[in-house]
Amino acid sequence: MNQRLTILLRIGFVLLDLLVLNLVFIICRFVFRSNISPETEIQYSYLWFFSNVAWAGVSWGSNVYHERHIYSFEKFSKQTMSAFVYFLGVEMLYLFFSKGGDISRLFLISILTSFAVCLMINRFLHLALYNYFQSKNHIVRKVMIIGYNDRAKKLAEYLEQEPIKTEIVGFCEEEENVTELSNYPIISGINDVIETSKQYKVTEIFSTIAPEQQTGIYKLMTQADQACIRFRIIPDLNHFIRKPVHIDYFNDMPVLSLRKEPLDDVGNRIKKRVFDLVLSSLFIILVLSWLVPIVGLLIWLDNRGPVFFVQQRSGKGGKPFGCIKFRSMKVNRDANSKMATKNDSRITRLGRFLRKSSLDEMPQFFNVFMSDMSIVGPRPHMTKHTDDYSKMLNHYMIRHFLKPGITGWAQIHGYRGEIKYMEDINNRVEYDLWYLENWSLWLDTRIIAMTAFNMAKGEKNAY
Repeated sequence: MNQRLTILLRIGFVLLDLLVLNLVFIICRFVFRSNISPETEIQYSYLWFFSNVAWAGVSWGSNVYHERHIYSFEKFSKQTMSAFVYFLGVEMLYLFFSKGGDISRLFLISILTSFAVCLMINRFLHLALYNYFQSKNHIVRKVMIIGYNDRAKKLAEYLEQEPIKTEIVGFCEEEENVTELSNYPIISGINDVIETSKQYKVTEIFSTIAPEQQTGIYKLMTQADQACIRFRIIPDLNHFIRKPVHIDYFNDMPVLSLRKEPLDDVGNRIKKRVFDLVLSSLFIILVLSWLVPIVGLLIWLDNRGPVFFVQQRSGKGGKPFGCIKFRSMKVNRDANSKMATKNDSRITRLGRFLRKSSLDEMPQFFNVFMSDMSIVGPRPHMTKHTDDYSKMLNHYMIRHFLKPGITGWAQIHGYRGEIKYMEDINNRVEYDLWYLENWSLWLDTRIIAMTAFNMAKGEKNAY
């Protein structure tokens, strides 16, 4: 990947989107100038400034300009649309809390509509520029691959998918080592790589043969430098570890990790925490402020006893915390050791409704606010069950690298409630680990939306 081009494209699209946002404001203020009184002028200026900050924050939080998006028109457009929805929400919250009732609704609609249209025009501009650069031969990468083996064939497949126009000239391998037809020609032996590369005007050489396997590779590396051809080595890590690994660097020291963890990045953790804090605060103020008294009274009338049930569950790093729920069972000795089962006699009449509708989980927004939990993450289990399952599954405790969640990727796929078979917990953990390796704010939003949909239609495993 051409990192310099990627950085230039990312900066270019950030500036272009902010430019159109400000142009939209300038044009709309000019068009609506007769409707803007001197007394309300300051409100429009504050909205203008806030909109720039809001789009910068939302686009950063949604990873709109990430390199995995900007090379795909579909991904870039989809990510932009989701960011614009967040932007709309933030704008509405600003107007609500700032009491910006003096701002013309027509002005506001014009701003938001025009900005949305301009964003899509920018994305089509992205598509046109991408096709233009793809058609220009002067930016084509011409690649030669040393060796013909499984890694070389896989490398060729990956290079074919590169966003930068890439031409694979062929493989360089000794004839006796080639026992099948290849997708690209075997051009020469390994010793003639440099001369052949010059002949075909190759810009990069990838070697799937390590210098330790063939010392002549060191000489080829030097010759490639002298010929101004970039030389890259694809190491065979199967000698050290027989599973996919992720490589990072600590200064000049390579570090191998067994999995990719987006939330290992401090910036992503801050994004997720801000997301949790904002949503949990709003939910506590707007919903729990009236829901707790009503449900609390109903619980007390249905079955005398405490309104809340606080249970010790396993949190991040396996540390226990008090998970808060509306009490849905009669007070009993097995509450901290036995899962609820179908037709469980311990569940009260009201409790059956609370559990079926998942309303019993709503007080956990207090846990989110206090940072014990996240809105989305692996569901926390009772500490006893954590001890039991960790002995059955070697990879079970990996799910505790994250804060537990009110809902999660496993839950929206039906893996919730009672665990009857070993397959149930194994599948639940697999979904939790997928979430760990693929986290994004967009994924969290999708899971929250799917959870709301499942709550509305009812879930068969909620009892």
